[in-house]
Amino acid sequence: MKLGKKVLIVDDAVFMRMKLKDILEKNGYEVADEAQNGREAVDKYQTTKPDLVTMDITMPDVDGIEALKGIRAFDGSAKVVMCSAMGQQEMVMEAIKAGAVDFIVKPFDTERVIKALDKALS
Repeated sequence: MKLGKKVLIVDDAVFMRMKLKDILEKNGYEVADEAQNGREAVDKYQTTKPDLVTMDITMPDVDGIEALKGIRAFDGSAKVVMCSAMGQQEMVMEAIKAGAVDFIVKPFDTERVIKALDKALS
């Protein structure tokens, strides 16, 4: 099901992108590209057309919620899973209202990440 599914990873922290990329590639996903802020995320979504996006909520420049809205405006069926730190429930709820399909909490738990992405693609 997920073999070859392309994911765009969006996070301003290089370490978090590396961690997610490692989890995804070990579990049969292909990382289409990475973006370090929301503006880059919208641009890269349009060029790579991934099957799924993992989107950090808190980023400089354009945050994850604004980027989510930009991606959904471009592609109403875009599948975006938000990544948040503990204590960001309000922002997570706002993201879900804006069209996010799910969310995962940092620090990343491999099983939870894969479960959320598999569910988002099913």
